[in-house]
Amino acid sequence: MSDRSSTPFNFHGYRVLVAGGSRGIGRSIALSFAEAGAAVSICARGATALEETRQAIEAHGVIAHAKVGDLADGTAIDAWIAEAASALGGIDVLVNNASGYGFGEGDESWLAGFNVDLMAAVRASRAALPYLKASDHGCILHTSSIAAFRPRPNGAAYAAVKAALSQYTMSQAAALAADRIRVNAIAPGSIAFADGLWDRRRVEQPELYHATLAKIPFGRFGKPEEIAHAALFLASPWAGWITGQTLVVDGGQMLSG
Repeated sequence: MSDRSSTPFNFHGYRVLVAGGSRGIGRSIALSFAEAGAAVSICARGATALEETRQAIEAHGVIAHAKVGDLADGTAIDAWIAEAASALGGIDVLVNNASGYGFGEGDESWLAGFNVDLMAAVRASRAALPYLKASDHGCILHTSSIAAFRPRPNGAAYAAVKAALSQYTMSQAAALAADRIRVNAIAPGSIAFADGLWDRRRVEQPELYHATLAKIPFGRFGKPEEIAHAALFLASPWAGWITGQTLVVDGGQMLSG
């Protein structure tokens, strides 16, 4: 059993599902919940990264479940939710973190964002709802983006879909309040990690990378674990009176326009 003294949160007895949980922000969220004592299931397309993350979750001495699946496919989502609920013994927290990264202008970018960023969250929430209703800690978290809050001349598809996800967060929270299921979203700023979007842009688009960095008052890109810390707070009893909100975690990036 690992030493969990590094986290102030206690999620012993919780069952947590993280869609898009094999890399970057999703991986950090999954590992942070495991460190805090939760049983965790993750789903993503890449089998190798998924298994590596499952083993890292298991190393915390908790139940670790993983399933390869395309989160743009509703049938795959239903199968994952059912299998994860069986493996973990229920569901307390659902984290919808997957993204289609629709930054292009063509139909494929709009559809990738719609099917993965938005509809995967809708479908996973629908499939998980019976289990969440049976939980004493029912909570849904969505990963939005600061792109949802301002005009974006490039990557309009991504921004529009994230804005829709933030709006869905409010409507879903209102619909599920009677069931005592809280729904919130996190809007990260620019987050850097190995082989992630900003790590690639550092090499492929250095001007964009440095221009973005210059707009972050804290003088650095964010870290995946800083988003995970917000996720743990919003899923914890400490946030028990918070629902329907989108929490910006960006080092002040939005303050610079």
